[in-house]
Amino acid sequence: MIFDAIVLAGGRSSRLGGVPKALLLLDGETLAGRALDAALDARRRVIVGDRDALAGALGARAVLFARENPPFAGPAAAVAAGLEALEQVTAGGAPPAPADFVLVLACDMPWATEAVVALLAAAAAAASAAAAASAFAAPAPADAFVARSPDGRMQPLAALYTSTALASAVGSHRAAGDLENLSIRSLFAGLCTQPVDVPPGSTDDIDTAADAERAGIRLA
Repeated sequence: MIFDAIVLAGGRSSRLGGVPKALLLLDGETLAGRALDAALDARRRVIVGDRDALAGALGARAVLFARENPPFAGPAAAVAAGLEALEQVTAGGAPPAPADFVLVLACDMPWATEAVVALLAAAAAAASAAAAASAFAAPAPADAFVARSPDGRMQPLAALYTSTALASAVGSHRAAGDLENLSIRSLFAGLCTQPVDVPPGSTDDIDTAADAERAGIRLA
Protein backbone atom coordinates (compact mmCIF):
# COMPACT_ATOMS: atom_id res chain seq x y z
CA MET A 1 0.00 0.00 0.00
CA ILE A 2 1.45 3.34 -1.09
CA PHE A 3 0.60 6.51 0.79
CA ASP A 4 1.69 10.12 0.75
CA ALA A 5 1.44 12.49 3.70
CA ILE A 6 0.31 16.08 4.25
CA VAL A 7 1.36 17.63 7.56
CA LEU A 8 -0.47 20.81 8.51
CA ALA A 9 1.79 23.31 10.27
CA GLY A 10 0.59 26.75 9.25
CA GLY A 11 -2.01 27.84 11.80
CA ARG A 12 -1.95 31.02 13.86
CA SER A 13 -1.69 29.19 17.24
CA SER A 14 -4.01 31.85 18.62
CA ARG A 15 -4.81 29.87 21.79
CA LEU A 16 -1.07 29.73 22.48
CA GLY A 17 -0.68 33.47 22.14
CA GLY A 18 0.75 33.14 18.64
CA VAL A 19 3.64 30.86 19.63
CA PRO A 20 4.05 28.57 16.56
CA LYS A 21 2.98 25.07 17.54
CA ALA A 22 5.11 23.52 14.82
CA LEU A 23 8.29 24.84 16.44
CA LEU A 24 7.55 23.79 20.02
CA LEU A 25 10.13 21.39 21.40
CA LEU A 26 9.41 18.06 23.05
CA ASP A 27 12.31 15.79 23.98
CA GLY A 28 14.60 17.90 21.82
CA GLU A 29 12.48 17.65 18.66
CA THR A 30 10.02 20.11 17.15
CA LEU A 31 6.37 19.11 16.86
CA ALA A 32 6.70 19.55 13.09
CA GLY A 33 9.59 17.10 13.02
CA ARG A 34 7.71 14.60 15.18
CA ALA A 35 4.70 14.76 12.86
CA LEU A 36 6.85 14.19 9.79
CA ASP A 37 8.55 11.25 11.52
CA ALA A 38 5.12 9.75 12.25
CA ALA A 39 4.73 9.59 8.48
CA LEU A 40 8.24 8.25 7.86
CA ASP A 41 7.01 5.42 5.63
CA ALA A 42 5.17 7.76 3.27
CA ARG A 43 6.32 7.86 -0.33
CA ARG A 44 6.37 11.66 -0.21
CA ARG A 45 5.76 14.06 2.65
CA VAL A 46 4.65 17.66 2.28
CA ILE A 47 4.48 20.15 5.13
CA VAL A 48 2.12 23.09 4.78
CA GLY A 49 3.29 26.24 6.53
CA ASP A 50 5.82 29.04 6.47
CA ARG A 51 8.83 27.56 4.72
CA ASP A 52 11.24 30.17 6.06
CA ALA A 53 10.20 29.42 9.63
CA LEU A 54 10.06 25.65 9.24
CA ALA A 55 13.03 24.73 7.07
CA GLY A 56 15.68 25.19 9.73
CA ALA A 57 13.69 23.12 12.23
CA LEU A 58 13.37 20.01 10.08
CA GLY A 59 17.01 19.00 9.75
CA ALA A 60 17.86 16.86 6.76
CA ARG A 61 14.35 15.42 6.32
CA ALA A 62 13.33 15.08 2.67
CA VAL A 63 10.08 17.00 2.45
CA LEU A 64 8.10 19.17 0.08
CA PHE A 65 6.84 22.56 1.21
CA ALA A 66 3.52 24.20 0.49
CA ARG A 67 1.56 27.19 1.75
CA GLU A 68 -2.18 27.68 1.85
CA ASN A 69 -3.46 30.58 -0.23
CA PRO A 70 -3.90 33.03 1.34
CA PRO A 71 -1.78 32.26 4.41
CA PHE A 72 -3.81 31.32 7.49
CA ALA A 73 -6.77 30.41 5.28
CA GLY A 74 -7.61 27.39 7.42
CA PRO A 75 -7.11 23.62 7.36
CA ALA A 76 -9.17 22.90 4.24
CA ALA A 77 -7.10 25.38 2.22
CA ALA A 78 -3.96 23.85 3.72
CA VAL A 79 -5.00 20.34 2.65
CA ALA A 80 -5.66 21.67 -0.84
CA ALA A 81 -2.20 23.25 -0.96
CA GLY A 82 -0.59 20.03 0.23
CA LEU A 83 -2.42 17.99 -2.38
CA GLU A 84 -1.35 20.41 -5.11
CA ALA A 85 2.28 20.03 -4.00
CA LEU A 86 2.00 16.24 -4.18
CA GLU A 87 0.67 16.53 -7.73
CA GLN A 88 3.56 18.65 -9.01
CA VAL A 89 5.54 17.39 -12.00
CA THR A 90 8.58 15.34 -11.03
CA ALA A 91 12.15 15.86 -12.20
CA GLY A 92 11.48 13.34 -14.97
CA GLY A 93 8.85 15.60 -16.47
CA ALA A 94 5.72 13.66 -15.54
CA PRO A 95 3.29 13.97 -12.63
CA PRO A 96 3.63 11.14 -10.12
CA ALA A 97 1.00 8.43 -10.08
CA PRO A 98 -1.50 9.01 -7.25
CA ALA A 99 -0.81 7.08 -4.07
CA ASP A 100 -3.45 4.72 -2.74
CA PHE A 101 -3.98 6.97 0.28
CA VAL A 102 -2.99 10.36 1.60
CA LEU A 103 -2.36 10.72 5.32
CA VAL A 104 -3.54 14.09 6.64
CA LEU A 105 -1.93 14.90 9.97
CA ALA A 106 -1.93 18.02 12.13
CA CYS A 107 1.48 18.88 13.55
CA ASP A 108 0.21 19.43 17.09
CA MET A 109 -0.26 15.77 18.08
CA PRO A 110 3.13 14.81 19.56
CA TRP A 111 2.35 11.10 19.94
CA ALA A 112 0.62 10.53 16.59
CA THR A 113 2.96 7.73 15.48
CA GLU A 114 0.84 5.10 17.23
CA ALA A 115 -2.30 6.48 15.61
CA VAL A 116 -0.70 6.37 12.17
CA VAL A 117 0.32 2.73 12.70
CA ALA A 118 -3.29 1.88 13.59
CA LEU A 119 -4.65 3.75 10.56
CA LEU A 120 -2.29 1.99 8.15
CA ALA A 121 -3.14 -1.40 9.65
CA ALA A 122 -6.87 -0.74 9.29
CA ALA A 123 -6.53 0.38 5.68
CA ALA A 124 -4.36 -2.64 4.82
CA ALA A 125 -6.84 -5.01 6.48
CA ALA A 126 -9.74 -3.46 4.57
CA ALA A 127 -7.86 -3.76 1.29
CA SER A 128 -7.10 -7.43 1.96
CA ALA A 129 -10.72 -8.14 2.87
CA ALA A 130 -11.97 -6.42 -0.28
CA ALA A 131 -9.54 -8.39 -2.43
CA ALA A 132 -10.65 -11.67 -0.86
CA ALA A 133 -14.38 -10.99 -1.17
CA SER A 134 -16.36 -11.53 -4.33
CA ALA A 135 -17.69 -8.53 -6.20
CA PHE A 136 -21.16 -9.33 -4.86
CA ALA A 137 -20.16 -9.79 -1.24
CA ALA A 138 -17.69 -6.94 -0.83
CA PRO A 139 -18.98 -3.97 1.18
CA ALA A 140 -18.70 -0.45 -0.13
CA PRO A 141 -15.10 0.69 0.39
CA ALA A 142 -14.39 3.49 2.84
CA ASP A 143 -13.22 6.84 1.53
CA ALA A 144 -11.33 7.50 4.74
CA PHE A 145 -9.98 5.81 7.84
CA VAL A 146 -10.29 8.30 10.69
CA ALA A 147 -8.65 8.05 14.10
CA ARG A 148 -11.06 7.67 17.01
CA SER A 149 -9.75 8.27 20.52
CA PRO A 150 -10.90 6.11 23.46
CA ASP A 151 -13.43 8.80 24.45
CA GLY A 152 -15.10 8.46 21.05
CA ARG A 153 -13.78 11.67 19.52
CA MET A 154 -13.11 11.49 15.80
CA GLN A 155 -9.97 13.25 14.57
CA PRO A 156 -10.17 14.10 10.84
CA LEU A 157 -6.68 15.59 11.03
CA ALA A 158 -5.29 12.17 11.86
CA ALA A 159 -6.75 10.18 9.02
CA LEU A 160 -6.00 8.26 5.83
CA TYR A 161 -8.02 9.41 2.83
CA THR A 162 -8.13 7.63 -0.49
CA SER A 163 -6.44 9.78 -3.11
CA THR A 164 -9.58 9.71 -5.23
CA ALA A 165 -11.87 10.89 -2.43
CA LEU A 166 -9.42 13.57 -1.29
CA ALA A 167 -8.99 14.97 -4.79
CA SER A 168 -12.75 14.94 -5.34
CA ALA A 169 -13.50 16.75 -2.08
CA VAL A 170 -10.86 19.41 -2.70
CA GLY A 171 -11.86 19.80 -6.34
CA SER A 172 -15.55 20.32 -5.61
CA HIS A 173 -14.90 22.99 -3.00
CA ARG A 174 -12.26 24.68 -5.14
CA ALA A 175 -14.81 24.87 -7.95
CA ALA A 176 -17.32 26.36 -5.52
CA GLY A 177 -14.73 28.89 -4.38
CA ASP A 178 -15.25 28.21 -0.68
CA LEU A 179 -11.97 26.59 0.41
CA GLU A 180 -10.83 29.67 2.32
CA ASN A 181 -11.76 29.34 6.00
CA LEU A 182 -13.70 26.14 5.34
CA SER A 183 -13.65 23.72 8.26
CA ILE A 184 -12.01 20.35 7.81
CA ARG A 185 -15.29 18.62 8.67
CA SER A 186 -17.09 20.57 5.96
CA LEU A 187 -14.37 19.66 3.48
CA PHE A 188 -14.91 15.96 4.08
CA ALA A 189 -18.65 15.98 4.68
CA GLY A 190 -20.32 13.19 2.74
CA LEU A 191 -17.32 10.87 2.65
CA CYS A 192 -17.78 7.26 3.69
CA THR A 193 -15.56 7.05 6.76
CA GLN A 194 -14.43 4.13 8.87
CA PRO A 195 -13.52 4.94 12.48
CA VAL A 196 -10.24 3.44 13.65
CA ASP A 197 -9.71 3.07 17.39
CA VAL A 198 -6.26 4.37 18.27
CA PRO A 199 -4.19 4.09 21.47
CA PRO A 200 -4.91 6.46 24.36
CA GLY A 201 -3.08 9.75 24.02
CA SER A 202 -2.02 9.24 20.41
CA THR A 203 -4.30 12.01 19.11
CA ASP A 204 -3.97 14.35 22.10
CA ASP A 205 -3.20 17.77 20.69
CA ILE A 206 -1.51 20.92 21.93
CA ASP A 207 -3.99 23.79 21.76
CA THR A 208 -3.34 25.73 24.95
CA ALA A 209 -0.56 26.50 27.41
CA ALA A 210 -2.12 23.96 29.77
CA ASP A 211 -1.92 21.28 27.07
CA ALA A 212 1.73 22.14 26.51
CA GLU A 213 2.49 21.94 30.21
CA ARG A 214 0.83 18.53 30.53
CA ALA A 215 2.89 17.31 27.59
CA GLY A 216 6.14 18.50 29.15
CA ILE A 217 6.62 21.33 26.67
CA ARG A 218 8.10 24.55 28.02
CA LEU A 219 6.82 27.76 26.47
CA ALA A 220 9.19 30.68 26.15
